[in-house]
Amino acid sequence: MNLAFLRKTKSPAQPLVRDHEVAGRSLPLRIVENDRATRLTLRIAAGGTGLRITVPPGVSQSEVDRFLERHRGWLEQRLAKVPEQPTVRPGIKVPVRGVPHLIVHEPGKRGMAETARTEDGPVLIVHGDIRHLPRRVADFLKREARREIEVLVAKHTATIGRRAKSVRFKDTTSRWGSCTSDGALSFSWRIAMAPGTVIDYLVAHEVAHLIEMNHGPKFWKLCKELCLRTDEAKAWLKRNGSALQAIGFG
Repeated sequence: MNLAFLRKTKSPAQPLVRDHEVAGRSLPLRIVENDRATRLTLRIAAGGTGLRITVPPGVSQSEVDRFLERHRGWLEQRLAKVPEQPTVRPGIKVPVRGVPHLIVHEPGKRGMAETARTEDGPVLIVHGDIRHLPRRVADFLKREARREIEVLVAKHTATIGRRAKSVRFKDTTSRWGSCTSDGALSFSWRIAMAPGTVIDYLVAHEVAHLIEMNHGPKFWKLCKELCLRTDEAKAWLKRNGSALQAIGFG
């Protein structure tokens, strides 16, 4: 099947989607035709939840298949580092500021999710109907992220003498944070699962963009001035970020 033919029957913006078996998993594969592409490029979605291939116009399905086969080893190696998507439920552990907390469901009580310490270690107690447990855990992490990040934004912006236009929280899969040219900061609330040092680094990173809208030497110098453990935190996020993105709250 030639992808050029698909444009006659589908909108050009609509990708071809199919399942692809690799590393013992069946992952959704999106094949996106781009008029500006000069070669095939392959990308793994955050958390290993899917694959995306961008192709130039006219690339055949068989050529896509050959491209995937050539990169099978690379895919298997990368996916081996990403666990299968775990779904939040009672009995599993979810990290809060880098510390694993066992999820305990107490349906007979009301109120927001809360942490506690037991003889067996830290727990995250979730009340109410079991059907709402994943959402309640997500809501807890959103509150934790907002509470900590807003304090850090105030601290780091005061240090550099700049103000953030706004601070927003999203569940993004492609990046942990962003800073617009007019000073709006956005953060993934999932960062609340990372250690405090990593949260501080992420905020310092985006605040530094209020002055340096790039990743040049001046940017990294400022970032390290705001967060002394930038290199350590950056490395932690590179090693563990995909696992946090893979946790399912749906």
